[in-house]
Amino acid sequence: MAPTIGLFSMNMNAAADPATAERIARLAERLGYDSLWVGDHVVLPSPRTEASPLDPGTPLLDPVVALTHLAARTEQLLLGAGCIVLPQRNPLVLAKQLASVDVLSSGRLLFGVGVGYLEPELRALGVDPRDRARRAEEYLEAMECLWYDKNPAFRGTHTSFEAVDAHPRPAQTRIPVVIGGHSTAAHRRAVTRGDAWFGYLMGLRATAQHVAGLRALAAEHGRDRPLHISVAPARRLGPEVVRSYRDLGVDRLVVVPPVDLTADQLAEFVEAHAPARLGAAPRP
Repeated sequence: MAPTIGLFSMNMNAAADPATAERIARLAERLGYDSLWVGDHVVLPSPRTEASPLDPGTPLLDPVVALTHLAARTEQLLLGAGCIVLPQRNPLVLAKQLASVDVLSSGRLLFGVGVGYLEPELRALGVDPRDRARRAEEYLEAMECLWYDKNPAFRGTHTSFEAVDAHPRPAQTRIPVVIGGHSTAAHRRAVTRGDAWFGYLMGLRATAQHVAGLRALAAEHGRDRPLHISVAPARRLGPEVVRSYRDLGVDRLVVVPPVDLTADQLAEFVEAHAPARLGAAPRP
């Protein structure tokens, strides 16, 4: 089956303006996109470093706040965090925030998880980059405990709690966890802890390599359910390219607009990448 189409950058650049975000979200919903995605950086290195994906002056809304705005302006689109840098967040506060978004959106949240890679950002938020992966995995376990356990209690190295609860619980029986990252460790995390994997700005060759690695790890760990694959393509899309990603096993293509578009240019980009024009699958 052809992949569906999602739209990235819905909390930054032109879409950091609330009126533009509403306009683009409603246009994407009308055109048959399946999801809207927001990115996450609490702070950015200033001056910009080689590793930083954005200039420090880039307008970039908090992802949870932006998802709440998008939830109120749409009815059917899935709402993806792609990806929240989990070790930088308080897991109980984030669990409350995301459960609230899931309730307010009637169960449309996709929880993207990343461990982070910008050392200045991690250190500014009190996170030792050396233990960011272990911290992220622990935080994810703690959040799911708070979401799903009848009597939540958790004891870990970085967070512990007992004799507490938080309601309302998420609207979904399980909020889909989308693991982001291109390393073998991220692949293993996706296979063992996630419902989906998200690869950012990847061409066909890189996508093929990552999908093969994920399938090998799934077999090694005896995973008995499908792993949904989302990819932000690093090349211009057309029907033939969409079919090529489909043949590699990609379930969703998340298109990334150029950073310098005006609101009108962003609308043109969204129309040009409409699922019907690309031969992609319509929203389920």
